[in-house]
Amino acid sequence: MNPYSNAAHAASFPQEGNPRETEAWALTEAARRMASASRGEPEGMRESLRLNWKLWTIFQADLIGKAEAGEATETVVNMLSLCQFVDFHTVAALTEPDAAKLEVLVNINRNIASGLRDSLAREAREAAEAAGTPDPAAAAAPAGAYAPAPGVAHTPISATA
Repeated sequence: MNPYSNAAHAASFPQEGNPRETEAWALTEAARRMASASRGEPEGMRESLRLNWKLWTIFQADLIGKAEAGEATETVVNMLSLCQFVDFHTVAALTEPDAAKLEVLVNINRNIASGLRDSLAREAREAAEAAGTPDPAAAAAPAGAYAPAPGVAHTPISATA
């Protein structure tokens, strides 16, 4: 067992009241579980796939509700297409689980989570600029640089070696 996993896991819970942050956390957690399971037995892979599938089913239901309510933006339509891909790919991976199939889903989850976190950071910067207060986080990190999610403790790898 990784001695850092429990501390990192506990520090990564999302703040209440922010659905996008919660979604990003859930996607990241499902990706972490699939990545971990991909190094193990097929039943562990299936379990992590089922968890991820449940998560994507929740997203899909929410997106269908938005589409039916007349909120079918380009993003909603694109996400529904991605949900369909995740459905088909998950069924294939459940049938014949292997690490390569899980990796596709892990990458999708991580990329969507990253996009959600980027949009949250952009909104925070814009709100700070509108209020006339500088955003210290934006000044500290150059554009495109890695930054852990808000509230997540980050220890550089060099400090642990």
